[in-house]
Amino acid sequence: MILLLDTSTDVCKLTIVAADRKLYSEWLAERLLAKNLLSYLKEQLASHSKTWDDITGLGVFTGPGSFTGLRIGTTVFNTIANSQHVPIVGSNGKAWQQKALKKLAEGHNNQIVLPFYDKAANITKPRR
Repeated sequence: MILLLDTSTDVCKLTIVAADRKLYSEWLAERLLAKNLLSYLKEQLASHSKTWDDITGLGVFTGPGSFTGLRIGTTVFNTIANSQHVPIVGSNGKAWQQKALKKLAEGHNNQIVLPFYDKAANITKPRR
């Protein structure tokens, strides 16, 4: 089973690819992404009678998009890939999921995926 994750916006998008089926879900994460992403992933796996051990590969959208959202998504998937000893690939663009699936099918493993922001981060100045 392969998991594909996009955290580039307030809406977290997850696709589970298993047995030639794609199961798609969305979650309006907003500012709760960091706090609840792992719980969301675990719930989605459980709703399809799957566990972390069923994961055979991971694909993550690398951007551009939300600076914080991309960092959270790539960090969580990098951690899962490392702990479960499964390959991980990053991809971007409109057909990012197809590109990620193709890379995984060809045996690619980035080992660590970094986000692509496309521009400098907009860091606000402290108010004090």
